[in-house]
Amino acid sequence: MDAGIFTVSELNRAVKEYLEGTSAFKNIYIQGEISNITYYKSGHLYFTLKDNKASVKCAIFRYMIKGVPRDLKEGDQVKLLGSATLYEQGGSFQVIGEHLEKQNKLGELYERFEKLKKYYFELGYFDEEIKKKLPKVPLNIGVVTAETGAAIRDIINTAQKRFSNINIYLYPSKVQGEGAAQEIAHGIEVFNRENVREKLGLDFIIVGRGGGSIEDLWAFNEEAVIEAVYRSDLPVISAVGHEIDNLLSDLTADVRAATPTQAIEISVPMKSDLLQELEYRKNLLNKHLMNEITLMKNNLEKRKSNYMIRNFLNIIIEKKMMMIDKENRLNKSLKYKITSSSEKLLMVKRMLSKIKLDDKIKEKKEELADSEKVLTRLIIQRIKEYKNELEYKKAVVSKYNSDDILKQGYTLTKHKGKLIVKKEFLKKDDEIMTVFSDGEVKSIVQ
Repeated sequence: MDAGIFTVSELNRAVKEYLEGTSAFKNIYIQGEISNITYYKSGHLYFTLKDNKASVKCAIFRYMIKGVPRDLKEGDQVKLLGSATLYEQGGSFQVIGEHLEKQNKLGELYERFEKLKKYYFELGYFDEEIKKKLPKVPLNIGVVTAETGAAIRDIINTAQKRFSNINIYLYPSKVQGEGAAQEIAHGIEVFNRENVREKLGLDFIIVGRGGGSIEDLWAFNEEAVIEAVYRSDLPVISAVGHEIDNLLSDLTADVRAATPTQAIEISVPMKSDLLQELEYRKNLLNKHLMNEITLMKNNLEKRKSNYMIRNFLNIIIEKKMMMIDKENRLNKSLKYKITSSSEKLLMVKRMLSKIKLDDKIKEKKEELADSEKVLTRLIIQRIKEYKNELEYKKAVVSKYNSDDILKQGYTLTKHKGKLIVKKEFLKKDDEIMTVFSDGEVKSIVQ
């Protein structure tokens, strides 16, 4: 071997021996968030430990014997006791663990996810009643995703297969890493703004990407994306390929698709299916129209054989004859009425001419004058009788008038405003008031 030149296997062997030969990386404790965990029936456990800046592959052999928890899940914070080494054949750095214990709290990303989920849930961002419906046959679709990713290729290919008339508008955006959330949110806002200006005529927006780890997909949990999806006037499909339950963009969006391909499959109908449906409906309509035409023809034939239709002219002539007959009878009746009324009127005239009306009027006037005199006399007599009766009653009432009684020399005695009619109503030292015709006098009972 030339000095300073290593083969790959020699380099890996040297690094492995160095790591395993120094005590600096033996029996060390590592704390981090666990992910990509896999339990094997062979008794081995493989997983990744990570923090917000880096990750390292780990393995624990015969984990069941070493008391490793069997309910580890994505996001658990753990403390691992192990030693660093290098997998020589694959050239991968890893830690072989001897013991692992849970730190009893969610990982930083999962903890933040749960806080955001609770916050937006309480604001009502996930409510089903605010979800917008997708059109049945879309023609223009906006897509916010990476320009060179597999997601846009899958969307275009699937859309072309299902409905070749579909127009796809791409807003190229970062879908992971720093600034990705802001670019995704801006893409949603741009599509909405251009749609208001009636430049695109979009039916809905697809926001998504292919699969990845929770770190890769985290942009779709950021506040900027959630707010943009919620404020969108256009329906939004969240189409992020992942295996975890839900991203916050999935919960906020109007429709959730497992992958970008599925987003097209659930939103764009097959053109062949539509054509088949149209053909079916056309045949159904034709059948219905033919049935209606047949029914109308049958009804027409029945009407043609109807007595009224077949004898229509004869019936009209018969009705005309009936009308003429009724008209003649009516004329005869009217003439009879006129003649009869004329005769009665003439008779009344003759009777009235025989009566001397002036004498009758004079006679009635005299009778009326006599009746007026008699009535006047009776009224005057009745007034006199009422007057005499009133004078009598006045005289009787005046006997009981207190003023008239006092003028005759009598007095009235009162105690506390009440009239005293018996001495037993009074007691010694009572103050009394004696009323005379010309005044009052106070006194004390002795």
